Amino acid sequence: MTVADGVDHLADTARRAREHGLVVVVGHSRGGLPLTGLMSTEPDLVDRAVYLSAWCPVAATVAEYMAMPEYADSALNGLPNVLAADPAQLGALRMNWRTADRDVLTALKEAMLADATDDEFLAYLALLDPDEILDPGERADLDRWAGVARSYIRLAGDTSMPLAMQDRLIADADARTPGNPFDVHTLPGSHAGFLVRPAATAEAARLLARIVDGGS
Repeated sequence: MTVADGVDHLADTARRAREHGLVVVVGHSRGGLPLTGLMSTEPDLVDRAVYLSAWCPVAATVAEYMAMPEYADSALNGLPNVLAADPAQLGALRMNWRTADRDVLTALKEAMLADATDDEFLAYLALLDPDEILDPGERADLDRWAGVARSYIRLAGDTSMPLAMQDRLIADADARTPGNPFDVHTLPGSHAGFLVRPAATAEAARLLARIVDGGS
C-alpha cells in the first residue's frame, strides 16, 4: 500500500473521467499524498486539485511537517496506539479501527469526528479500510505540481490536522509558486465531519462547483 499505488489508481480513474470533461481530484487527509503524486507525474490529467484538510508535501516531507510546532497540538499526537502490525514488515499502516477499547474509541472520536454522535462515529469507523498508505517521505515535483490549478479547503474544527498546520501547508506552497497560489476556502467541522453533516457536505460541493466554473 504505497503512495505510488494510490497514484496509479488515481491516474487510471482520471483518464477515464477525462473522456467526459473537466477533472477535479479531491484529496482528504492522507489522500493529499497520492493527489500530490499525481500532480507530480501526470499533471495534464488534473484540471483542478482540491486539498481538503490534506497533507501537501511541497516544502517538506510529512514527517518533517509533523515535527514542526504547527502540528504540536494535533489530537493524533496523544492517540493510543491503534497499529495492528509493524508497518516496515507489512508495507502499509494497518489500523485496528474495530477496537472495543473505550479509551481508544474516545480518543479517536476526539481526533477525527468530535462533532458527531457516537453512533455516527462508529458508522464512520466501519467505512474505513484498515490499511493506510505508507508515506515514502517524498516531496512534490515542483515543476509539474506548480502548473495545476488548486484549492485548499480548511476545516476550522479539525483537531487532527490543526488549522495552524493547514495554514503552514498553504503558505509554504504559495511561497514556492507565487504565480499560482491556492484558492482558499474554510468550512466548519472536524476532520471527517463533512462526511456525516449533510449541510457541510453540500457546502463543499457548492464551493467545488463554483471553483471549477471559475467563480470566486
